[in-house]
Amino acid sequence: MTLVGLLARVRLIDFGHCRRTAATRFNRGYFANYSGKSTYTTSIREMVTLVVATTVDPASIGPASALLSMPGWQPGPSLQGISSFVNKEVRLLKHDRSIVREDHLDTKWEEAIGEVVNEVIFLSRHTAVSNRPALTIHPIGVPHLQEGDVPPAGGKPGWAAPPNPRIGPWLRLLKSIAESHNLTPEFEITLEATHHGPETHSPTMQYRRIWKRQDAAQAIALLVWEGLGLGEGTAVGDWSRNAGQNKVLLGIGGGHYVPRHMDIVLKNGVWVGHLLSGYSLPMEDPGQSNSREGMQGVGGTWKEAIKVSFETTKEAFPGGEVLAHLDHKSFKSWQKNAIIGFLAEQGIRIGKPALLTLWGEVDVHSEKIGARQVLKNATEKGNGFEFEHI
Repeated sequence: MTLVGLLARVRLIDFGHCRRTAATRFNRGYFANYSGKSTYTTSIREMVTLVVATTVDPASIGPASALLSMPGWQPGPSLQGISSFVNKEVRLLKHDRSIVREDHLDTKWEEAIGEVVNEVIFLSRHTAVSNRPALTIHPIGVPHLQEGDVPPAGGKPGWAAPPNPRIGPWLRLLKSIAESHNLTPEFEITLEATHHGPETHSPTMQYRRIWKRQDAAQAIALLVWEGLGLGEGTAVGDWSRNAGQNKVLLGIGGGHYVPRHMDIVLKNGVWVGHLLSGYSLPMEDPGQSNSREGMQGVGGTWKEAIKVSFETTKEAFPGGEVLAHLDHKSFKSWQKNAIIGFLAEQGIRIGKPALLTLWGEVDVHSEKIGARQVLKNATEKGNGFEFEHI
């Protein structure tokens, strides 16, 4: 093992237990001088952001090329044949493989280069049955799959990456950029539900666009440029500067584009965790849909999907309050009852940013307690909390 590799391993042992818990670390790193030659140095550096693109996807490399045309980029170190470019605390990686299959780039970068990866942002193609042009954002993971399943688009069964806290703020920024560049209403600006790989351990999100449009590539590049504070402005979506706005939405139910969850995100300015559409909540009707006891027998991997998504969302938003937001209309009554019961067992509250259901204050399963009685019994009504109809 080389001295560089040995130092990298020592650094990971020293700081691995507290990664992502502070703003700075003693990190080794590369800087490129004006001759273009990379030089190895040791200094106190902030943790880095990986922006990942692939040359095999025009929708991926287009925004990356537009981003690299902006000021401040210098050649960075190579990672197993993957070229990189450096701008402040951002590292743009270009590889020639599938985005969804290139696993563990964050840990590979940490082990090889010695910089702690704070977040990963993937750039890739978006396609839709409707063929409508779209710019989309989503968390990644396949938490509903079980061991032995083969993920159709990367990832690991039962896994979900911590959702990048920037998802909500950047959706709103993307909408503003798209409007100012006259991409809307032709382009749809939307969230997508949590899906596909690649596997990572760092807070992650993916941006996708229709691949033939250079104006869309420029919009995504500008989003990353402004969102990461590479220009003169402040970075957007830094959880450590949440100013006390600590409510995080965990979306449960709905279609692939989760419109009801997105409506809350756009109107209320909330933070966004995982978004589980109906296909990520496999539920098997036990045939006792009208029985309270029958809810315990609802099969499928929906419980595991909710639990993993909640836990990784909590990990991504330390100190935040994760609220499950249900798309009620997307569920049958037996499905909704089962999900509400499971959330209660897990101590996961249901609500919106200004809506909070306090488990323990009411018995949501009791047939004798209706919605009005729920509100009446809520001890904190009138003290800054409202309650969602369940």
